[in-house]
Amino acid sequence: MQVKDFSYSLPEELIAQHPRPQRDASRMMKIDRGAKTIEDDLFAALPDYLEPDDVLVINDSRVIPARIYGKKATGAILELLLLTRRETNGEAQSWEVMARPAKRMKEQDVIDLGHSCEALVVSRISDKKWLMTFCAKGGFENYLERFGRAPLPPYIKRKKSADPDQTDDRRRYQTIYAKTPGSIAAPTAGLHFSPGILNALQSKGVQIAPVTLHVGLGTFLPIETEQVEEHVMHSEFYEISAESAAIINRAARVIAVGTTSARTLESAADRDGRLSAGSGETGLFIYPGYRFKRVNGLLTNFHLPRSSLLLLVSAFAGANLIRQAYEHAVKNRYLFYSYGDCMLII
Repeated sequence: MQVKDFSYSLPEELIAQHPRPQRDASRMMKIDRGAKTIEDDLFAALPDYLEPDDVLVINDSRVIPARIYGKKATGAILELLLLTRRETNGEAQSWEVMARPAKRMKEQDVIDLGHSCEALVVSRISDKKWLMTFCAKGGFENYLERFGRAPLPPYIKRKKSADPDQTDDRRRYQTIYAKTPGSIAAPTAGLHFSPGILNALQSKGVQIAPVTLHVGLGTFLPIETEQVEEHVMHSEFYEISAESAAIINRAARVIAVGTTSARTLESAADRDGRLSAGSGETGLFIYPGYRFKRVNGLLTNFHLPRSSLLLLVSAFAGANLIRQAYEHAVKNRYLFYSYGDCMLII
């Protein structure tokens, strides 16, 4: 299967640069897999499409302010994206990090992050990752909370010099139900939910079951192979509580909010679709030909061309139907990607 077959053209002006003023004011495309129909609606209508006793599975992972900027002794500016924390030793922490531009980095470099914080480049892990140690007066976690920025994807443009407190990204690039810190990208399908929508769903009898998948490289790294089957996903941590597993196992219909929730469910389900409580790492790569074991419906944003996320959605709804849906979305001026609109596939 060729990765190039999962591409499309998108006018740049349809890439959402900011969230809508109201979380639940997004547009929503409704796709019926059985009838192969596409309808235009608003996200606020979501409760109308769900039934009492449906279970909505949400990802409660919380995005950490993982993007920071620093300066080498030469004056070169570096952008750092924290990936995985290795260890903590007093006020110092070691992290796996992606850096841009990576060619400016070398071992033993000291990066000045400002506000009494420095980073030491310990070693190169791979072409994309470095091991760095961070030391800040008062602790690195406190530094991140004060000065870290939302880890927005590169297609959302922000000035490097902008004060993170002057943008709303720290709040809006986060679901209202985010609980467990650990993600370096938002589970974006959840960004549309407001307290009013959650209340309306629960009043209708729809149950909400949280799971956790910390979004990392596995979710957002582009596919660089020509053949779909040759792509290898990076592993990500997930966890399912006993309470959520029980709720999901009783459900007649399970609606996953986002591809991360879908991957969590499919990673944890046995061949009969039953879940057990627990945690682990998943590198599950879902692409057309995969048979879903537990997911009956999917709420998801529009995804980048040639991405593992687009392949998952194509596996769920069928590649031809998703191709038609994306053509419809472009023609009808839907907004794309993290701060964009969404689709409900049932």
